Amino acid sequence: MKIDLSGKTALVTGSTAGIGYAIAKGLAQAGADVVVNGRTPAAVEAALARLALEVGHASIRGVAADVGTAEGCAALVAAEPSADILVNNVGIYGPQDFFEIPDSEWSRFFEVNVMSGVRLSRAYLPAMVRRGWGRVLFLSSESGLNIPADMIHYGFTKTAMLSISRGLAKRVAGTGVTVNAILPGPTLSEGVEAMLKDAQDASGLSMEETAAAFVMKHRPSSIIQRAATVEEVANLVVYAASPQASATTGAALRVDGGVVDTIA
Repeated sequence: MKIDLSGKTALVTGSTAGIGYAIAKGLAQAGADVVVNGRTPAAVEAALARLALEVGHASIRGVAADVGTAEGCAALVAAEPSADILVNNVGIYGPQDFFEIPDSEWSRFFEVNVMSGVRLSRAYLPAMVRRGWGRVLFLSSESGLNIPADMIHYGFTKTAMLSISRGLAKRVAGTGVTVNAILPGPTLSEGVEAMLKDAQDASGLSMEETAAAFVMKHRPSSIIQRAATVEEVANLVVYAASPQASATTGAALRVDGGVVDTIA
């Protein structure tokens, strides 16, 4: 199977690093015109330069906008008024005890993780429906099903994304537009590497071995018994964005290494 996204414009939020960058790269390799998004011009320019080196033939451009705000979403839409593929990837996370999370943090997590996708889907979906083709993808998480006790505010946003993606799929039923959620598990992104750096230094293990030990301690139900790579997550996103995935919609597609202990 060869995925060809030539002629399609793909917008990936929060795509200057980590899973988002890997998704942008994968879509560019499949021939899409890719719009990279990050909060600062410096981060966007650095990502574009890296993509140009790694995917030489790619058609790429970038928009610096903080989509965790209504103003930032509006600025992004003004700069890029049309997209065939929208990947709502941007997200924040971090452990914090429930009893110590102030209202402002609940609001911040909701605005960045949930409302960014709501606002951008509301902006881009109508034109997809008129054209009779489109793909909207929400980067949820296995934490949306398996709520972490130390990140309840994060888990709730990822559950919300599942509800929104399923409901939107129904809302655009029969139009040729699909809406799905992607559920990564523990993934060895730059952010996770930074989080594990002290543990790696203390253990003397490689980063991959350190991440595997972390997974087995904190997600012992993992079947692959290691962290996924960002490329492994991106591969599923690229497929779900492709014409070949036309019968897949309203789905919660897991790339969690089997962490969620269910056969459904």
